[in-house]
Amino acid sequence: QVQLVESGGGLVQTGNSLTLSCAASGRIFNTYHIHWLRQAPGKEREFVAAIRWGTGSTYYAESAKGRFTISRDNAKNTVYLQIYSLKPEDTAVYYCAVDVSYSGGYYLPLEVEYDYWGQGTQVTVSS
Repeated sequence: QVQLVESGGGLVQTGNSLTLSCAASGRIFNTYHIHWLRQAPGKEREFVAAIRWGTGSTYYAESAKGRFTISRDNAKNTVYLQIYSLKPEDTAVYYCAVDVSYSGGYYLPLEVEYDYWGQGTQVTVSS
């Protein structure tokens, strides 16, 4: 069993940066992938980025490349999402989630089912 708690959201101005944290409790295996997703008002939840716990391999949505950085601190059992040059369209609830299904080979982050979710953290970007 894995519990996830997101933090770091808030109200920020356009152009600023923000770091979100996803603290995990419970055993995280090296093959697990921790994902960040977001859901903007009136829109479907979308994948942002993912990281493999063991190797640190990262995966990004095309829309996230360049302004988002995912990282992890194994000692703290925490995954981070840094967002640079925030835009009003980044306003959303940001969630972290865990995919435990990986068993080797090529990883397709958009074709997973999530086993654990956090409660989300709200990010609001003012223009």
